[in-house]
Amino acid sequence: MKKQEKVVNKANNKKRASKKEDIKMPNKKNIVISIVLFLVIAYLLYTIYLLIKQPTNVFTVEEGKLYQEETCIGYVIRSEKVVKGENYKNGMEQIKAEGERASTNENIFRYYSTNEESLKQKIAELDTKIQEIMTNDKSILTADMRILENQIEEKIAYINRINDASKLVEYKKEIDNLVEKKAKIAGESSPQGSYLKDLIEQRKNYENQLNSGAEYVKAPMSGLVSYKVDGLEEILTPDNFSTLSEEYLESLNLKTGKIVATNEESGKVIDNFSCYIATITDTKEAKEAKVGDNVKVRLSNNIEVNAGIVSIAEKESGKRVIILQLDKQIEELINYRKITFNLIWWDAAGLKVPNQAIVNVDGLDYVVRSRAGYLSKILVKVKKQAEKYSIVTAYSNDELKELGFSDKEINNYKKISLFDEIIVNPDISKVK
Repeated sequence: MKKQEKVVNKANNKKRASKKEDIKMPNKKNIVISIVLFLVIAYLLYTIYLLIKQPTNVFTVEEGKLYQEETCIGYVIRSEKVVKGENYKNGMEQIKAEGERASTNENIFRYYSTNEESLKQKIAELDTKIQEIMTNDKSILTADMRILENQIEEKIAYINRINDASKLVEYKKEIDNLVEKKAKIAGESSPQGSYLKDLIEQRKNYENQLNSGAEYVKAPMSGLVSYKVDGLEEILTPDNFSTLSEEYLESLNLKTGKIVATNEESGKVIDNFSCYIATITDTKEAKEAKVGDNVKVRLSNNIEVNAGIVSIAEKESGKRVIILQLDKQIEELINYRKITFNLIWWDAAGLKVPNQAIVNVDGLDYVVRSRAGYLSKILVKVKKQAEKYSIVTAYSNDELKELGFSDKEINNYKKISLFDEIIVNPDISKVK
């Protein structure tokens, strides 16, 4: 029995030892796995650190465009003449629409006559009577009458589709003439001809009174017609650039971007060939600008137009009053006196590279190109440089000669090209 107990005890001991070993084995595996994971994570963190510290040391050359611009406040200055008649209290009717061109001495608007409403009512009543007679008397429906009726219907259909005030006036006159012709034919062929003629004659008399009592205002010069009169037409003119200052312009108390209200008593004609924008700035580009320089202006409608600097005035504050001349988008600027716009000092398009890839050696600019693992030093011409990037190009043979390069060096000259891979922050001393 004792032997049997010993055998059982030995067997139990072996089982307990085996269990202990089983318990120890997973712990060893976990330790190995933990070490591997730790190494992988450490490697990944180090790689991320290197990427953050220096994301890449290679840049692919691409086509791009750079701007040097600033947002400015501008005061719109125009050559313009205000026109106002004597009967301005009677109200006015536009003959030329807002922004429409007019020639010198051409009628642009008119003031109503004193008794215009009464005369118009009498004419309308006569038109109704004349139309009733012509509609009810079937004996006067001649071929000519039918032609005139068709023409009148066409004009009326067209007039319902247009919004141009001057065109509306023009078509209304044409319709009136056609109606008058129709009435004359009716008067000659109708049994009630004498009565119809009397009505037509009365209408003519009223119309003559209407026209003779109205005051027509003509354009004093050729240009764009506008009814946005703000009282600054004789103040902000091209004749007084020298008197403009920041204090003076601010004293006008103009609101930026506000549309000038339409005037109901007067109009004006604006020079449609050019207008001016006065702006005040003290940026580096402004201080280096000269009269005669060409720049660009981007307006609120996102259209870019060429502009030239025609005047620069230095102020004690260190700021400069710069006057820009524009010959496009004048119609757009009619609506405003004070605007926000982007002044583009320069723009350039071409091969775009980061400034950190350009190294200056003895007054010449180079980039380092990597091609199939081989590094080459490439001479480049920097056209324009912004804060982070530059637009570069290759030198011409004539330019290289002017720089003192030999014929052999010119023949061996390597040019930068689109999609070249260049090194950022290169150590150019190690490149041949």
